[in-house]
Amino acid sequence: MSNKSAVILVSGGMDSATAVYEAMEQGYEPYFLHTSYGQRTEDKEFECAQALAEEVDAADFLHIETGHLSQIGASSLTDEEMDVADADLESDEIPTSYVPFRNANLLSMATSYAEATDSEALFIGAHSEDFSGYPDCRPAFFDAFQNVIDVGTKPETEIELKAPFVEWSKTEIAERGLELGVPYEMTWSCYRDEEPACGTCDACAFRLEAFRNAGSRDPIAYAERPEFS
Repeated sequence: MSNKSAVILVSGGMDSATAVYEAMEQGYEPYFLHTSYGQRTEDKEFECAQALAEEVDAADFLHIETGHLSQIGASSLTDEEMDVADADLESDEIPTSYVPFRNANLLSMATSYAEATDSEALFIGAHSEDFSGYPDCRPAFFDAFQNVIDVGTKPETEIELKAPFVEWSKTEIAERGLELGVPYEMTWSCYRDEEPACGTCDACAFRLEAFRNAGSRDPIAYAERPEFS
């Protein structure tokens, strides 16, 4: 049993699942934090996060339900009046799936959990293709949030915010996860549907492309598997 622990934001998706295995590879005992905030696929994401927690025998699984992000709206993930757009992998625009300042909300809860459990680290699976579209996935954001953690916790508290894939592509994450033996059949990325995955939203597109580039077949079911380039 490891003598150090880390809180990991586990969405149920492939990036956070890979972050779990990366944290364990670094010698951390994993404490899972999963949030349901009114996203379209929250039931499926919760199911996947729970299954992964059982698979790795997580030290704890904390599930937090919040309603404020869906009440605030302005995201196709939480607002039924907004359509989830089809994938456009070349776009530089902030996608409609961006949930305003979501990661600051999630990291705040995770910091509380980490301080309460005396965890030395806090992991998030954000990566470079995220921060090209989501402002709260940029390296500068995580650097700034590390300062928030440092000044906003007890003097004796030391929590390192780790975003191990922040400069990686989705393909590199898939390759690392396959190397670590991540059970990707237990993960879910689709923004639109709970089963099968649509195959055509941004999240599905990046995921399918990553598995193809890594020379592996994505093990989850899709309504269609387009050839994204």
